[in-house]
Amino acid sequence: MSGSGPSPAEGSGHPFTLTPLLKALKTRDHEGLSKLRHALRTPLNQIIGYSELLMESIEETGRGEILPSLQRIHTGGGELLALINDALAAWKIEAGKVNFTALQDNLQAPLSGVITVTGQCIEQARTLGQTDAIRDLEKILRAAENLLTLANNTDPSALAGYGQSNSPVDETQEPATALSPTLLQPATQQDFGISNQPMPSARLLAVDDDDLNRDMLVRRLKKLGYDVTEAATGREALSRLKESSFDLILLDILMPDLDGFQTLEFMKADPRLKHLPVIMLTALDDVDSTVRCIEAGAEDYVPKPFNPVILRARITASLEKKRLRDQEQAFLTQLQVERAKSERLLLNVLPKAIAERLKAGQRTIVDSFIESTVLFADIVGFTRISSKQSPQRTVQLLNEFFSSFDRIAEQMDLEKIKTIGDAYMLVSGVPIIRPDHAEACAAAAMEMLEAVRQFNRRHQVDWSIRIGMNSGPVVAGIIGTRKFAYDLWGDTVNIASRMESHGQPGHIQVSEATKHLLEGKYVFEPVGVIPIKNSQPMPTYLLVRKIG
Repeated sequence: MSGSGPSPAEGSGHPFTLTPLLKALKTRDHEGLSKLRHALRTPLNQIIGYSELLMESIEETGRGEILPSLQRIHTGGGELLALINDALAAWKIEAGKVNFTALQDNLQAPLSGVITVTGQCIEQARTLGQTDAIRDLEKILRAAENLLTLANNTDPSALAGYGQSNSPVDETQEPATALSPTLLQPATQQDFGISNQPMPSARLLAVDDDDLNRDMLVRRLKKLGYDVTEAATGREALSRLKESSFDLILLDILMPDLDGFQTLEFMKADPRLKHLPVIMLTALDDVDSTVRCIEAGAEDYVPKPFNPVILRARITASLEKKRLRDQEQAFLTQLQVERAKSERLLLNVLPKAIAERLKAGQRTIVDSFIESTVLFADIVGFTRISSKQSPQRTVQLLNEFFSSFDRIAEQMDLEKIKTIGDAYMLVSGVPIIRPDHAEACAAAAMEMLEAVRQFNRRHQVDWSIRIGMNSGPVVAGIIGTRKFAYDLWGDTVNIASRMESHGQPGHIQVSEATKHLLEGKYVFEPVGVIPIKNSQPMPTYLLVRKIG
């Protein structure tokens, strides 16, 4: 099998070009053999993948005439993959024990079998009119033929002396670095998942005081596809960093004036630059300086003269760490934004003091308050009002109406508890204790009546509310596990509700307890005695106006 037929470089017209591969093998480039393994496995992945897709399609359609052939193709692909993985195992590449001649011989039978069975399967599918299957089978056939060509045209003699350090190298060949991504030319590379796209661009700053060293480094980095800016001194590097943004710095240690270590210290002291990855360029025997820089925050180091493969690997690793770090920072920023949103939503539902306790981990929140004033307000005749408006208009007006009450509560540091249909409830003195709870609540009630008057003038309507107030002890706490609600319980709440329901439109009715707290500050008008459920009848009063 080996050495049969002309190579593509000799004008066969085949879409493959193996010259970079052969150069890599002749220079005993470990990466070249790894690339060879990848190149051989690429068409195999297509053989296995397309056969699996076809078998899955047959299961869905129930047309199983070509299933036995597909199973043979799939099995053959698996055998080929096992052979390549074994022959080009990483430890064999590192140990120089790759026997490519044996691999070529071992691939012959299963590969020829796959090609033969695939050709027969195409004819069978054509006879059955399975045009969709034919397209995928042709891709399998092309993959198998490409694998055969690739294996046949890799000259085993290129591996002569592989792994022997004293083997001569063909000095007429250009030095090999990495294999070209155009190992498979555009005629086939799209089908087999090999991209010819350049490495994603990154902005690098190369800092070295030696002109030749810097020139070699910059040219190497540009050849690898990076956007490179150079600096000859540490001070120039810091100046560049102020002017532009970079993704990574390659920094020489030994430089006059401001050496690499001092430059690194300046960078790590700058909040804007402290997370920018730095790779130190060191001499092989400069271990102490290398350790010193790593401890000071350098990401990695590359010894000079640097190995291009190691250089690229360490740059790639550092850039990936930066990408992950930047991604983490973006996630943290987004998390802070979402947390702020969550806190705002929580504050829309709960008092701030209660929300803070909930965020601190407290799950059962219930408190008793000896003194508080509870207020209820209800729209009079709301059923009649809503029947004259569309639902959209009703909700729009109701939202504007109660939003004005929300502003009043916020301005006076009162706590809105909830709206219940066309009713509004707030409390003063809860959850933050305040001695003037009754006065604050009375002032809010007067403002609410004025807000209703302004609303009526604005919309040319005649809405009216009843307001009821009562003062006394309450129990307050959170109920619910998924939808939190902060609520109040106790006789004080029930009596405040009764003050509202037995009140007069456009007026504020208060209990004797509230009147007692506001005595001498407001003018009251006696109303009479009203019945209270589960309690004795009690006298009530209308809060008319503030004195003075």
